[in-house]
Amino acid sequence: MRVLLSTIGTRGDVQPMVALALALRDLGQEARLCVPPDFREWIEGLGFPVVPIGPELRQTASAAPRVQAPPTPEQRRRMLDGTVAVQFATIPAAAEDCDVVVAGGALSIAAHSVAERMGLGYVYASYCPVTLPSPHHAPVPVWGQAPPDGTAGNAALWDEDARRWNDNVGAALNSHRASMGLAPVADARRHMFTDRPWLAADPALGPWPDPAGPEVVQTGAWVLPDRRPLPPELEKFLDDGEPPVCVGFGSIRAPQGVARAAVDAARALGRRVIVMRGWAGLSPEDDGPDCLSIGEVNQRALFPRVAAVVHHGGAGTTTTAALAGAPQVVVPQQYDQHYWARRVGDLGIGTAHPPAAPTAGSLTAALGEVLRPGVRDRAEAVAGEVRDDGAMVAARRLVDAPAGGAPPR
Repeated sequence: MRVLLSTIGTRGDVQPMVALALALRDLGQEARLCVPPDFREWIEGLGFPVVPIGPELRQTASAAPRVQAPPTPEQRRRMLDGTVAVQFATIPAAAEDCDVVVAGGALSIAAHSVAERMGLGYVYASYCPVTLPSPHHAPVPVWGQAPPDGTAGNAALWDEDARRWNDNVGAALNSHRASMGLAPVADARRHMFTDRPWLAADPALGPWPDPAGPEVVQTGAWVLPDRRPLPPELEKFLDDGEPPVCVGFGSIRAPQGVARAAVDAARALGRRVIVMRGWAGLSPEDDGPDCLSIGEVNQRALFPRVAAVVHHGGAGTTTTAALAGAPQVVVPQQYDQHYWARRVGDLGIGTAHPPAAPTAGSLTAALGEVLRPGVRDRAEAVAGEVRDDGAMVAARRLVDAPAGGAPPR
C-alpha cells in the first residue's frame, strides 16, 4: 500500500503526518508526503519522498511586530482562492500510484476531491476535538469572527460555521471540481471532514465528548518517535544546576517580548531558563550564565528534565509536555490553542495564561502556580495515562482497509 499524507500547515500539522509515515513504514507500507517546502529536507532525510506544496511558511512566524488591519472578507476569499488553486494543481500528481489519501490540518480543502476523482480512499484527520462538529462544544473561530459568547447554542454556531466555510471556499472548491468532471458539493466543510473523520488526539488530554457516538474515530495522538541525543551544550547546562524553565513557541508568531518576560519571570523565582528559538527566533536578549538559547532539539528527551514548559498550546507541544510529566504554562494565541490551555488547567497539570499579552509579572505568577510540588505530582500521574501509540493505531487501520477503498470504520 502507498499512502499520500497531505497538509498545508505548519510544523504542528506536518509532524503528526511524519509520525504516521514512520508507523506505516514499520508495517511494511509506503508513504509519500505533500507538505510545505519548509519541511522537505527534514522529511527526505528520513527517507520519504516529498512533493512540496505552496510557499515557504517560516517567514509568517517572525517575532517582529506588524501593525496591520486584519484581512477583509474579500481579501480572505482571494487568499483562499489561491491556496485552493495550489492544492488542486499539486495534489493530483502527488497522489499518483497511491491507494489512500490522508489529509490533515484546517485548510486541506482539495484532497478529498482529488481522491474522489482518482478513485482513492480518503481520510480526514483532526488534531483537536473542538475543530470537529459536536453539540457538546462550539466551533473554533477560523474565519476572523469573534469567539462564541455563549448566547447561541452550539448547533446554531456549527450551522453558522458551515455557512462561513461555504462562503469562503465553496465557490473555489466547486469550480475546481467542475473542471475535474465532479459534481458540486453543497457543504464544503462536510465534504472536507467527511461523515467519519479521525481524531489524532490523546483521549486523556483531548477526549472526544461523545466516545460512544459513531461519527468520529479517535486514534490517539500521532507522536513522532525521536531518539536523537541532546546537544552537548544543552546536556551540560542541564547538568550544571536545578531543572530550568523552558520556553518556546514552535512555528508560530510569538507575542512580542515573551522571551524577555519569561527570563525575568524565571529569575524572579530563582530558576534558570532555556529559550527555544523556534521560527520566531526567540532570544533571551542577554548572555547570562543562567540562560541558554537553543535551536530545534528532541523535546521528548528535554521536557522530562525541565521544571516547567512555557509554550503556545499547540497540540504537539502540549502532548509532548504531558508525556514528560512536565508542568505547563500555556500562552494561547490562536485556533485550537485556547482549548489545550483549558485542558491543561482542567487536568491540573499546569495553567492557562490570561488573554492579555504576557509580562514578567504575569508569567511570574503563572510559573509560581505550576512550580508547586502538587502540580508536578499531578503532571507525572497524568503522564502515565497519556499514550504515544496513536500513529501506529492509525497505520494499522489504514493497512486493514480494503484495497483502494475507504479505511474501515
